[in-house]
Amino acid sequence: MSGTRNYETFENSEPAAPLSAKKNCGAQDPEKTSLVDSALLPKFQPSTLPNNDEKIANGSGAHDDPEDARPLRGSAVRQVLASLVAQLGTINTGMTFGFSAIALPQLQEPNSTIPITEGSTEESWIASMSSIGTPIGCLMSGYMMDMFGRKRSLIITEIPALLGWLLIAFASDIRMIYAGRFFVGLGSGMVGAPARVYTSEVTQPHLRGMLTAFSSVGVSTGVLIEYALGSVLTWNICAAISGVLPLTALLLMFLFPETPSYLISRSKPDQAKKALQKFRGSTYNVNQEMETLLEFSNKNNIKRLTGFREIVCALLKPNALKPFALLFLYFLIYQWSGTNVITFYAVEIFKDSGASMNKYLAAVILGIVRLTSTIVACVLCRKCGRRPLTMVSSIGCGLSMMGLGGYMWLKNHWVANAMPLVATWVPVACIFSYTVTCTLGFLVIPWVMIGEVYPVQVRGIAGGLTTMAAHSFVFMVVKTYPFLASVLTRHGTFILYGCISLFGTAYFYICLPETKGRTLQEIEDYFSGRGDALVTGRISNKPKVLEIKKGHILP
Repeated sequence: MSGTRNYETFENSEPAAPLSAKKNCGAQDPEKTSLVDSALLPKFQPSTLPNNDEKIANGSGAHDDPEDARPLRGSAVRQVLASLVAQLGTINTGMTFGFSAIALPQLQEPNSTIPITEGSTEESWIASMSSIGTPIGCLMSGYMMDMFGRKRSLIITEIPALLGWLLIAFASDIRMIYAGRFFVGLGSGMVGAPARVYTSEVTQPHLRGMLTAFSSVGVSTGVLIEYALGSVLTWNICAAISGVLPLTALLLMFLFPETPSYLISRSKPDQAKKALQKFRGSTYNVNQEMETLLEFSNKNNIKRLTGFREIVCALLKPNALKPFALLFLYFLIYQWSGTNVITFYAVEIFKDSGASMNKYLAAVILGIVRLTSTIVACVLCRKCGRRPLTMVSSIGCGLSMMGLGGYMWLKNHWVANAMPLVATWVPVACIFSYTVTCTLGFLVIPWVMIGEVYPVQVRGIAGGLTTMAAHSFVFMVVKTYPFLASVLTRHGTFILYGCISLFGTAYFYICLPETKGRTLQEIEDYFSGRGDALVTGRISNKPKVLEIKKGHILP
């Protein structure tokens, strides 16, 4: 038969899960097989449709609490404040990134107290030394989070950062700058995973993506602050001012409790309930959300991992190994698209590109553009999802880098032939467009996903390993940039970065799942193979007529 039949369905506002063949195995009529699912043929009004995703997201469990006439969502203000304080340390990470961009040109000046030359090994080591400490800090933070908790880890991480800035501020030789850069990098690595994991565990799903993305806003804020300070102050005064931030973050973190998920994993349900009440507010009934957390903990037998062998076995399970491989390749592509080359060498790149704009002013404007784009990305992360923003970044960064490399090749040709430079605004436009498109996805999405995709039992360790890998790539890219620029020339290096970014588009399209709007439990079930695929799209509540042909399943 080739005819069609019309069936009316009501679709939820949350993404619909794919149909399972197992649900339809009892149907006799092959034409009606795909229509047996009760979700497609509801026998009640749309307003009474049960939506498990929404119930879990709002703290509801399988059993309603008769006392509950309270709001389904907790206090957004409390969750936002906790997230902001937890992620204050990420501003220090941005300052660490931006410091070399303003310090290197000052150290190369004739009257510098610690003189270095452009293109020297000292220059590359000052830029990249922080990226040596960062992976070590990432590895330490993973162990610390699971051993001491998320809150204590966030407090401890600020100590090496504060020490590092003091060493740089009072440096009398280049070795003190090296040591200071190492320690601020160590602190930056230690804070990354705890900040994101803490935020993801204390926030509800409707806020989680946007608030976790605040860490990227923090990094961009730190870069802008350092660019702005460096345009008017000397490098050692900039370092002294930068040390105020880790001290502030350390003190404020004492005001907030440990995360409920961590306390439950340590068999402390009473403390977990009190902490949840503080994060959600007095008008929110925490009993239902606590029931959901406890049920999930019992279902997955979440307990503390004490032995090395237990930890390794847990990390090698599919629900941990699959997301690690996914994010490992994500960060590899993201970093080798040249993101931190622009950040660490911004002033030099503006000078060498042939742009007519003042190099320090251009760097400050670049920092403003980066911060603005990051804030926009946080909003879009909640509205558009992870996949679309990643695709925008991979394509936009690739085209911008290739455009910058192409212009620099033309510039060299013009200079060699004593020809005037034409359209000097082009390299500035390429750098700015690169920053905007990179920020919309690359600078936000993978860091958000670190707090989403790992099971709670190894979330700390796996998050630390992931950030360690990410910052190892930062070191490789930043340290090798001067070498690649001398071998391939600067324009050849930028074209290489652009090709890597464009190549990543295919990988993201095929492999990257959509986690927007999903609970942490659903995401873990997906990677464990217990749940349906994480689908994209948002569906309206309006009735819709579906045309079903014989022999075809529902889309």
